[in-house]
Amino acid sequence: MPNAARAWTVLGLGLGAQISGTVFVTAPAFLIPLLHTERGLSLAEAGLLAAVPNIGLVFTLIAWGALADRIGERWVIAGGMALTALAAAGAVVATGYLELGVFLFLGGAASASSNAASGRVVVGWFPKDRRGLAMGIRQMAQPLGVTIAALLVPGLAAGAGVGAALVVPLVLCGSFAIACAIGIRNPPRSAPAPAARNAPNARNAQTSNATTTSTATPDAPASTNPYRSSSFLWRIHAVSVLLVVPQFTLSTFGLVWLITQVGMDALSAGILVGVAQFVGAFGRIAAGVLSDRVGSRVRPLAWVAVAAAAAMLALAGVAALQPGQSAEPGGTVVVPLLIAAAVFYVLATTISVADNGLAFTSVAEVAGSAWAGRALGAQNTAQFIAASVVGPGVGAVIGAIGFPLAFVVVALCPAIAVPIIPRASAEHDRL
Repeated sequence: MPNAARAWTVLGLGLGAQISGTVFVTAPAFLIPLLHTERGLSLAEAGLLAAVPNIGLVFTLIAWGALADRIGERWVIAGGMALTALAAAGAVVATGYLELGVFLFLGGAASASSNAASGRVVVGWFPKDRRGLAMGIRQMAQPLGVTIAALLVPGLAAGAGVGAALVVPLVLCGSFAIACAIGIRNPPRSAPAPAARNAPNARNAQTSNATTTSTATPDAPASTNPYRSSSFLWRIHAVSVLLVVPQFTLSTFGLVWLITQVGMDALSAGILVGVAQFVGAFGRIAAGVLSDRVGSRVRPLAWVAVAAAAAMLALAGVAALQPGQSAEPGGTVVVPLLIAAAVFYVLATTISVADNGLAFTSVAEVAGSAWAGRALGAQNTAQFIAASVVGPGVGAVIGAIGFPLAFVVVALCPAIAVPIIPRASAEHDRL
């Protein structure tokens, strides 16, 4: 198979694996309305259960990335998907919340394989001037996975129970475990080049070879620890932690807000959440293409951070106008407010997910081929630590001060991120 076709095949399979893992990790968030309104759990308790898969991810992301650095991406992704499918099978037959939580934790830990390795394999197969596009497509996985979960999980859970809803990630993860084992190939790897930055001829030869084969590994020198030589990666990790808060707030509590405060029925709210995530998926591609055009990942990242803060404040304003009458029998829905809530929810969701591909690509490029797996694992670890806190943390904040003020608190996170983002000149110094 020609290298260009191989690159797109690997991208498609990596995307599918990541989508499958995301469905598993995010499915519990769409059980929150059922657990809260019918099973008697508080929002903080239901949010904690929804966060358990993310907690599992945190414990294994760097380990999966290090394993990908050592043995390659193919079997890391395929093996991780197989283990996630087994955990999903256990969750389907679980009889209590504790047992369910254990299997959600194990499945989250296994699904981390695709988070660390699929980004690495994509960066390895695509040249630098197309990495923004390729990684934007790969980063569609999270919103597309949330879309699938939003459309299928609430209805299945309401009609047949929690176990039936978790059959969805079971089938997806099992299918892509087989597909990735068959179709993924590890990208060509360049030999370590300790003196690459001081040897233009060696660097030119490597670049020429990458261009000829239509593949490219990240550009930083393989022998240099990127965490010791610069603060660039540390700052990107910190920014990503802050930007993940609005993203996971909207994906975790958006459904329950739309149902209990805006007045939507469960089906309509689920469809709207799915639509918002679907639009957000293409927003990630647009952000990636923009970064290719402007020749920088961090400059568009700053624009996204500013926009995310503004969008969350706007959503807080809309939320403050909602009567919240849908929680009471016979409550009426104010149609203009419902439309405004839907529009601003889609807008805020689209903006909040746009940063991931930019940060992910920047981390992989700056880390270099020998460090990309571990750096991407660290990137995801930091993000999912934040995501694990969002469930119980933001749930408690909403319970204490309500949705409007909670959205204001969340808006502070991207605002704080803006001055932490590295300058574009620092980015170019690292490549």
